Amino acid sequence: MNEMMILLAAAGGSGQNGGQGSPIGVLLPFILIFAIMYFLIFRPQAKKQKEHRQMLEKLEKGDQIVTAGGIYGTIVSIKEKEGTIVLKVADNVKMEFSKSAVAKKANAGS
Repeated sequence: MNEMMILLAAAGGSGQNGGQGSPIGVLLPFILIFAIMYFLIFRPQAKKQKEHRQMLEKLEKGDQIVTAGGIYGTIVSIKEKEGTIVLKVADNVKMEFSKSAVAKKANAGS
């Protein structure tokens, strides 16, 4: 019986608080970690996706682009219903790509 009382007292089972912190003190590290992740990871990624979506909406015939696969070309036509674009990559060579495959607009000097 004496040994059991010693074990319960050591484990904090004697009915006292046992040094536990407040709920805010326990949750504060998790809140800080989430805030740091939001500002360093989630927010910049969402901003980048929004800019890419706006760039895709502003594509026009004649724009020079680079696809996600690294193919440079000039837009010949845009098929809005299918969500595709037709690129001229060389003389007499036209390829059709999904609009989402466009990575960026090519620099004018390229």
